[in-house]
Amino acid sequence: MRPYRVESKQGGFTLIELLVVIAMIAILAALLLPALARAKARAQAIVCLNNTRQLDLAWQVYAADHNDDLPYNLGMVGSSFRTPLNWVNNVLTWDLSPDNTNLTTLTDSGLGPYVGNTRCYRCPSDHALSAVQRAAGWEARIRSYSMNAMVGNAGDFSTNGYNINNPDYIQFFKTTQIRQPSEIFVFLDEHPDSINDGYFLERDYYPEWHDLPASYHDGSAAFSFADGHGALHRWVETATIKPPAPYAANLPIPVPAASRADFEWVTDHMSFDRN
Repeated sequence: MRPYRVESKQGGFTLIELLVVIAMIAILAALLLPALARAKARAQAIVCLNNTRQLDLAWQVYAADHNDDLPYNLGMVGSSFRTPLNWVNNVLTWDLSPDNTNLTTLTDSGLGPYVGNTRCYRCPSDHALSAVQRAAGWEARIRSYSMNAMVGNAGDFSTNGYNINNPDYIQFFKTTQIRQPSEIFVFLDEHPDSINDGYFLERDYYPEWHDLPASYHDGSAAFSFADGHGALHRWVETATIKPPAPYAANLPIPVPAASRADFEWVTDHMSFDRN
């Protein structure tokens, strides 16, 4: 006699049940992914803002070590001139120039010993590269920030005690010259198409974007100010916001009289009238 055996049936998902589960997962993903993307973008903005504040702190410590003299801030575009005295010693381009990747242009510069971490020089949202740079296997260039051209010794541009690019405005050589330091920015993240050297220049008397602020963070740029605080400033003119890509800015950009809110905010926070 064969032993008695009880057979059990194991239940499984039907095709309809599987489709329902897949649909629910898709709905949840559609709801969660934008929120995760926004959270990531916000985190990157916070890191960027903290970077500008770290650079600002290094700028202040440098001044304390140099009898209140501010770091050199030299325009180097269109010239082979380089000097480690400058706060950074590179000019970024869209070709394979070593200035784009050579970290010694940051560490062996005027501000380098006071910064410590080279990550502070690049916004985590900045991955702008040219086709030739991507083909070379690059992940990013090494700097996203520039310094207000009216802050620091500008070399030949400021030999007479004022900046020839903005002769009616004060060139700040020492921190003690900056009245209302909460109103004057020192560092900002600059559009990758205009960043080139570390010298961010706008001419108050000529309404056009010569250099362009970045807008990585939901149409905002990170700024740090002479009193040490930082802030994200959101642009209100659509013409200010250009894609972070090679040759996307199409500089210089004329600024019409009816659309100068962003331009005037920047120039108002670069310096004060000398008179």
